[in-house]
Amino acid sequence: MKTGYGVPLSALSTAIDEYVPHERNRNILKRKLIDDITFEKIAEEYELSVRQVKYIVYDYKEFIIQMAKR
Repeated sequence: MKTGYGVPLSALSTAIDEYVPHERNRNILKRKLIDDITFEKIAEEYELSVRQVKYIVYDYKEFIIQMAKR
């Protein structure tokens, strides 16, 4: 199954696992990019601010998508 980013979910998940060093950040990225959970819900789950969650996602998103397309 492909994501809205034009890559299979499995490739996106693999890229996150390979290129994101911190487990919490990997989990946050998977929740947003694969599960499509809202920033607010993720922030609540991880006891972070919405701003922190957005920063994590935006910091890695484009790079991860490019790596998943390889």
